[in-house]
Amino acid sequence: RDLNSSITRMATLATGGRITETLVAQEIRRLQHDWAGHQANKQQTPQHILREVLAEDTLADIDLFDQAQLAQVITVCRESKSMAEAGRKLFNVSRTKRNSNNDSHRLRTYLQKFGLVFGEL
Repeated sequence: RDLNSSITRMATLATGGRITETLVAQEIRRLQHDWAGHQANKQQTPQHILREVLAEDTLADIDLFDQAQLAQVITVCRESKSMAEAGRKLFNVSRTKRNSNNDSHRLRTYLQKFGLVFGEL
């Protein structure tokens, strides 16, 4: 099951249909993390969290300010059972001031800016 999921995930993230060594290395790190029975550690640095889901060259292009925010978003997503639940937590104040409360769409759009998908976090 892990192998099928890994191949699907890498194929989805592959640019131009080619799975690169970088993608494979990321996926290996993610699998090792999962297999180690690792539970979310609140002491993890934003960089550690981001290295689990982003390539080093991508991470190098993100400002420290944005890294901290993205790491927190990833943490909330991992702790949530659904994208809707994560969206409600993340947009808990601004959602009360909007006519439309499509928090899932807002979260999906934010994650897409970094090439991330909720189900793969």
